Amino acid sequence: MSEQGARRGQEDDWWRQLYGEDGTGGAGDGPGAGGGGAAGDAPGSGVAPAAGAPTGAGPADAGPAEASDTLDERVASVLRTVGPPGWGYQPPPPPQPQPQPTPQPTPADAPDRAASAGDAPDRATPAGDAPDRATPAGDAPPEGTPPRPASERPAPPEEAPTGPVPPGEPPTRRAPPPPPPSEPIPLKATGPGTRQRDAAPSAPPPAVSYIGDRPPTYEAEPAALPAADPAALDELVPDTALEGAQYGSLTLRAASQRGDSARYRGEVRRDALLTARFGTGRNALILVAVATGRPAVEGAHRAARDACGWIGGAVGRGCTQLAEDIRADRRGDLKAGLQRLTDRSYGKLRARALERGAAPEQYTAALRCLLLPADPDCRTRVFFGVGAGGLFRLRDGAWTDLDPVATDHGAAAPDPAPDDPARTGPGLPSGPGAAEYPVRPEPFLFHAAFARPGDALLLCSAGLAEPLRQEPAFAAHLADRWSTPEPPGLVPFLATAQLRAKGHARDRTAVAVWEA
Repeated sequence: MSEQGARRGQEDDWWRQLYGEDGTGGAGDGPGAGGGGAAGDAPGSGVAPAAGAPTGAGPADAGPAEASDTLDERVASVLRTVGPPGWGYQPPPPPQPQPQPTPQPTPADAPDRAASAGDAPDRATPAGDAPDRATPAGDAPPEGTPPRPASERPAPPEEAPTGPVPPGEPPTRRAPPPPPPSEPIPLKATGPGTRQRDAAPSAPPPAVSYIGDRPPTYEAEPAALPAADPAALDELVPDTALEGAQYGSLTLRAASQRGDSARYRGEVRRDALLTARFGTGRNALILVAVATGRPAVEGAHRAARDACGWIGGAVGRGCTQLAEDIRADRRGDLKAGLQRLTDRSYGKLRARALERGAAPEQYTAALRCLLLPADPDCRTRVFFGVGAGGLFRLRDGAWTDLDPVATDHGAAAPDPAPDDPARTGPGLPSGPGAAEYPVRPEPFLFHAAFARPGDALLLCSAGLAEPLRQEPAFAAHLADRWSTPEPPGLVPFLATAQLRAKGHARDRTAVAVWEA
């Protein structure tokens, strides 16, 4: 008989031993029961039963030729085809004599291993030390069946517990553990302009919109727009004007805005602001002019704008002489010359009122100016003007009122000599009738001061000067915001300048100069 036939006979005998009590064979179909051959025909003896001999397994087990067409073989074939490796019935290999392994000395911490299944110890093995050799009881082959080759065993589970491997078997591969979760990678800007930024500065204190126990009567934001004339749209005035500059050791910030009452009623801003630079280099001269028209007067904003424009033109034409006088600290000449320029500007306002058919005492404005040399070696700051407003100095966190005392009471300026073009200038009145032309509504004011590093000089209209003089909390808040090592930007400066106080709802203009 061929070797294949002998192997088939062994398979049939193995299946009879496995399924002896499922109805396909008698109760005595186990090994050595007489229905399956003599005791020497047991698996592992190498002797096959004779062809046609009764086995007690029924017609389906008539011989080796029919054994390959059983239902179990078909199911096993399907499972081997469509299932993962290790599924279905695998025919046992030819029996091989198994030598008894020689006991090997084991480490003290290694678990005891039995030489065979029958020699397994009865003691419980900890779960962490149990070898991965457990097999369900229903699938265990009969005692004495040789183990399957490693290539025919089912695939190991995804994770195999740690522990020593029995001798003679390949080590079981363990699936690598999943990588630990990693921290998100921060996104970084790249490019030539990228640089490491310092830690974010602490958040600024919350903005304060008003001081006092109660909020002001009107809302803080603009409500109504002023009425516009289609034929004179160039006369429209914006709600807020903002300006800034830096020359030498000085930093300039300027803001002008409508008051709360004007915003509510839709009235035009009566404050005018002019910032201009005349000349270049060290001889440059900066002029800042602030004018406020009379309240409740038609065309008051035009009078304020005319006053700024005419004084600006006069200073621009004589900027070279004025810069030399400031640098040489010739205060007497400065005061006399600036007073004549101011008087002539007011004379033009009076003439313009007559042209418009308005009362000269109504078509006028309060005018306050600052002259700032751009020369970094010259720290003299010159103030001059007429009318209400304020001039303050912030030093070491405290305010000082520098508003000068009037030295005259509206007297007309003396008639300049006809041969003095530097003092008269083109377009200014001169001659015998000039004494009747310039008329100032209030005394002329003049003040020259030397600025120290760290000082802040504030020129403002009456709308800001009044709460600064009358409300201590208002003055303290402005001093706290503007006593910083670095001058504020335009937006922070505007936010501080528009601090409100109940009872002070007029237009306000603020010009601040910080000294480095």
